[in-house]
Amino acid sequence: MANLGHLSLCFDLDGTLIDTAPDLIRVLNAVIAEEGLPETAFNEARKAVGYGSRALINGALSRENKSLPETRIDELQTLFLKLYADDICRLSTPFPGVVDTLKELKSRGAELSICTNKPGYLARPLIEKLGLTGLFIRTVGGDDLVRNKPYADHIWKAAGHRGHRRKIIMVGDSRPDILSARNAKVPSILMAYGYSTIPVVKLRADRISRNFREVPELVVELGT
Repeated sequence: MANLGHLSLCFDLDGTLIDTAPDLIRVLNAVIAEEGLPETAFNEARKAVGYGSRALINGALSRENKSLPETRIDELQTLFLKLYADDICRLSTPFPGVVDTLKELKSRGAELSICTNKPGYLARPLIEKLGLTGLFIRTVGGDDLVRNKPYADHIWKAAGHRGHRRKIIMVGDSRPDILSARNAKVPSILMAYGYSTIPVVKLRADRISRNFREVPELVVELGT
């Protein structure tokens, strides 16, 4: 197998490495119950996972034709974040093939990092609870820098450089990932099973895959 010591691989988290939707929507349902609303449509809510807790709440309210003052939505968002932080990994699991593939990539010399708009104070405990912390050189969340995805800064912070020491490749599942890759002028891989609200074929990534086990082959193609 080819050595990948010349590569820095930056991974999105939710929808790329970890299926966090079951926990996020579980918490969402608890929050909207405060307004007397029924459980929201899972498949519709799943599409908004990559856009944060407020988007999840607003989407659930919209599906029930419920309007609330912004101050109340602030309160619901605060409750959401508390409930989620308190029980962040009850239902979340890595997508098929993720753990073994990450271990392979690391064993072949690639530097792995996480580049997520999820707040770092939530992303790091999640990775720790799943036993994956040791695979990554760093985890950079959306609250860890001034400009996160879709800005290039986020990729550079996660990689620890701007492509001078190693070639950077971004692996994600949605529009912020592809835009940050373009802004950083690095190749991109999008996972088609993720949380994108836009069909991934329309996002024009360098590579698209439905199987995370294909990532080593794809990074070899893009990294040569």
